Amino acid sequence: MINEKELQSVSSMGAFDRYRYFIKKIADADEVWILMNEKGDLALSKADKNILLPIWSAQEYIQSCLNGEWENYKPTWLNLEKFDSELIPIIIEKGHLIDVFPVNNKAGFVVTLDEFINDLNIELKNYE
Repeated sequence: MINEKELQSVSSMGAFDRYRYFIKKIADADEVWILMNEKGDLALSKADKNILLPIWSAQEYIQSCLNGEWENYKPTWLNLEKFDSELIPIIIEKGHLIDVFPVNNKAGFVVTLDEFINDLNIELKNYE
């Protein structure tokens, strides 16, 4: 559970600092949060010609983004194994980029799947 002080502090960080926080948190907690609607469709966004899949480290951080086109989406938790087996194939097939930790309707730190996996694997080695 994220307390209000941590929520405000992390949400006010720059995109790259939120990314670094995110990588540490998901390596430690083994959870990733996404948005899905009742049909099971993923919440996506666009930047230039790229389609982005937004992901977060905790449900509380999603609340500032649940409006507009995402107002009918629900926060959904995945462990890293499920993220790997279910979402990574979709990201590869569709060529999506990953929008890590958007807040207040502003993009997070956008990375390719390869960059994301590399950074996560480096952090996961600290937990072996």
